[in-house]
Amino acid sequence: MEFFYLYLFCLFTLFMSLAIYFIFYKRNSSSLIGTLPPGKTGWPFIGESFEFLSTGWKGHPEKFIFDRMSKYSSSVFKTHLLGEKAAVFCGPTCNKFLFSNENKLVQAWWPDSVNKVFPSSTQTSSKEEAIKMRKMLPNFFKPEALQRYVGIMDHIAQRHFASSWENKSQIEVFPLAKRYTFWLACRLFVSVENPNHVAKFADPFNVLASGLISIPIDLPGTPFNRAIKASNFIRKELLLNIKQRKVDLALGKASPTQDILSHMLLTSDENGKFMNELDIADKILGLLIGGHDTASSACTFIVKYLAELPEIYEGVYKEQMEIAKSKAAGELLRWDDIQKMKYSWNVACEVLRLASPLQGAFREAINDFMFNGFYIPKGWKLYWSANSTHKNPEYFPEPQKFDPSRFEGSGPAPYTFVPFGGGPRMCPGKEYARLEILVFMHHLVKRFKWEKVIPNEKIVVDPMPIPAKGLPVRLYPHQV
Repeated sequence: MEFFYLYLFCLFTLFMSLAIYFIFYKRNSSSLIGTLPPGKTGWPFIGESFEFLSTGWKGHPEKFIFDRMSKYSSSVFKTHLLGEKAAVFCGPTCNKFLFSNENKLVQAWWPDSVNKVFPSSTQTSSKEEAIKMRKMLPNFFKPEALQRYVGIMDHIAQRHFASSWENKSQIEVFPLAKRYTFWLACRLFVSVENPNHVAKFADPFNVLASGLISIPIDLPGTPFNRAIKASNFIRKELLLNIKQRKVDLALGKASPTQDILSHMLLTSDENGKFMNELDIADKILGLLIGGHDTASSACTFIVKYLAELPEIYEGVYKEQMEIAKSKAAGELLRWDDIQKMKYSWNVACEVLRLASPLQGAFREAINDFMFNGFYIPKGWKLYWSANSTHKNPEYFPEPQKFDPSRFEGSGPAPYTFVPFGGGPRMCPGKEYARLEILVFMHHLVKRFKWEKVIPNEKIVVDPMPIPAKGLPVRLYPHQV
């Protein structure tokens, strides 16, 4: 009996010790660490993912951000997105902090939906994969390489407009813009130029893109499930191309420097190891998505705004026709011509501000850190939002007004205009995108004026902004 009471006493003492520890020590330690950002985490597992995604589906993705900035904090608030605890960073100070602390306090992170769509990328960390790609891409996106692409882009743009726009009274812009940018990506990344071969990939890529950033529920009919099936189909097709390229390289039928695919096949890492075929297929898959999806959204909204704003159209038309008149019959656009398209690029930038294809991006905290008095634990996911600055009157007065002059001179304040991200992880294809957008604008306004068929067409964001009906327009060819 005495032993029993001694046992109870020891349990009681242990319980009280633990209680005192949690009440006093944990309270004191948390006060030393700091408090978590304000906010709410929503439902179990799903968190606030539905609200986050549904504001985009309704055409107002900034609402999720601005509602919580107003309610909790204008700089950082906590939430729960796509199965993860997250802090949303808002404003130029936050952008600068995240961009400048890449691989110090934060690193790239993709939701489970992305990792499951690209399964071979999980063989190593996402950080290592990103570093590999960023070492490889500069050779293809540096100025001297881009100068070689201008003529190819111009040639494909001519073929695209001749086959899909000319001799038509009405077209649907978004599918055609995707066809144009995807054709370019296929030609420049993997040397696939045949329109029939390109078309074979197009529909699966659309399905893949729409399910890439989604709630990772793998059930028949969900966007995530459809994205996985589409990625498997595309991967098999790419593997066939890769095997054929190996044969062509061995026989001298393909050039080692003709595109990114050849470079990936022939380039080893610092240990002399070459990438396997599945890894190459995944990386090409990612590049094809990044190389066409965002630019097609930008091209579509350029058509939308030029239809709505005749005075802006006239400015672009005047600039592009001066360039067109300087060219001999059959002469392709050159790098120098692109540099003259200053007003056109200002217009494109204002489109990227108002309808940013990249709504934001995720990072992961690789260490505990403090920001603006708030404690961010290691492992938390961080999301920076383009709309927190792009549509904020503090940084862009009258943010809903279309005003290309915002980009004259030195342009917007640093870290406020971030359609391509920033810091070490700024989109390496930024200049590539500039070329394909400007070449598209050149051929568009040189050929047509147009008007929207649906004056107030709804815009949805899934995961980038697109007109709900594809932006149908009536075409009015210029009289020669």
